[in-house]
Amino acid sequence: MKYFFWISFILLGCSAFAQGNLPDSFFEGKSVVLISTDPAARPTMNWRAVADSVHQALVDAGGDPVAYYEIEQVALSEEVQSAYAKGFEQRVIKNIILVTRQKNQFSIHVGEFSGDGKIINSTALFGISGSDLEEAKSSFAALGQNQRTKNLLVIDVPEFPGVESSSSRATTESSGFLARNPLNLDVFKLGIPIEGSSAQTGLLTYFRYDLYGKSQEAILAEQEAQKSQIQSILDQEYPYEVAWLTEAKPDEELVRDRTQFLLVRVEGRESDLKKSMGLESNPETETQTVVKYYIKLIVRDELYIGPIWDADPDWRVALRNFLQNLQK
Repeated sequence: MKYFFWISFILLGCSAFAQGNLPDSFFEGKSVVLISTDPAARPTMNWRAVADSVHQALVDAGGDPVAYYEIEQVALSEEVQSAYAKGFEQRVIKNIILVTRQKNQFSIHVGEFSGDGKIINSTALFGISGSDLEEAKSSFAALGQNQRTKNLLVIDVPEFPGVESSSSRATTESSGFLARNPLNLDVFKLGIPIEGSSAQTGLLTYFRYDLYGKSQEAILAEQEAQKSQIQSILDQEYPYEVAWLTEAKPDEELVRDRTQFLLVRVEGRESDLKKSMGLESNPETETQTVVKYYIKLIVRDELYIGPIWDADPDWRVALRNFLQNLQK
């Protein structure tokens, strides 16, 4: 990278550390900032407060952050994420900045906008991490000291565009969410992506405060344990054929293999999930984080959430509830 040695010199003087290469587009294009913050971190700050604090550092580094969102809300589901991506494309966004605040670490990552529903193409992004917000901010801001930027007319304070403009497209009937059960589950296979594998979309979730920094060994162990537990629940509650998916496959290949259905897991605040699926919600009372399962019919892009709301904070309970409700 052109400025690698200068950046390395700056960072040697502090305990913050950097990884990867900062894309050139950061200095000549608009960026969207996605934030995830641990509510247990101190001092207490919600994601908007983190945005207020980090904005000037992003500008000082040479960036043009034009909009701020919460990672958990953008990554609610594949459909919601795709809707946001379309909004980013319309605004000619070039970069995605991911800010993760944990109890003992604060991280800022930058990657190019993928231009599609994935938002980013990889989790191997340029990043700076520090023991706290101030340390990471100062290290990131230092990137702009000797770097000429083409981002000149930048906003002075962070902006929080109404999520309605981006997510409403995913909450209408045309989004395909149906409050009933699919037919022909006894005829075709139900594909089950293993969480964290390439068969499951959701690179953004890697930067959630509760997931960022987990070792590959820990992830693989969790995947194996999860598969075993899912299999146990399926043996009790699902009488039809399934297909385990550990790698991404085109829809055409899945259909040729008689896998016309996919079991999809989403996780988020209950009020946000209901809203994204076109259901009535009360944000004041539905603030808990829950897991919800639904089935996607590949050939018609229809999303069956079932006749009864069956989400639960425990994914095992949520899965069992969903499979039992498939019989209704």
